[in-house]
Amino acid sequence: MVMKSTENSIGAWAFLMGVILAVVIGLSTIVIPLSTLTKYSSFIYLILVVLGAVIGFSINATGKDSQTFLITGAIIVLVSKFGMESVISSLIGIGAGDTASSIFASLLALFVPATIIVALKTVFGLAKV
Repeated sequence: MVMKSTENSIGAWAFLMGVILAVVIGLSTIVIPLSTLTKYSSFIYLILVVLGAVIGFSINATGKDSQTFLITGAIIVLVSKFGMESVISSLIGIGAGDTASSIFASLLALFVPATIIVALKTVFGLAKV
């Protein structure tokens, strides 16, 4: 009988739900006009930020795992931010600029709080406070 560890299950589920939600929010700009989405954008992004905070607090990343999470989180944040700015101008001709920009913005709203919280936990762990 295989035993599964449940110590990271909340963080893993929050991470999975957050990434799926971020992509769905980004793809929803295809169907729903941006003017309608801007009405609810603060609530939508609040949900993503809260999920990011849940991910950051519940992921039990220590040592090499926290280093890996921080590096990949920082890469995702940087690529999303630069991608948001550059993709709009390059894909605007085919109508995919708003969709790609919305996906990147949603990923930023999810990963920034998670990365900051894990970074703070790592720093406090190193300082042994």
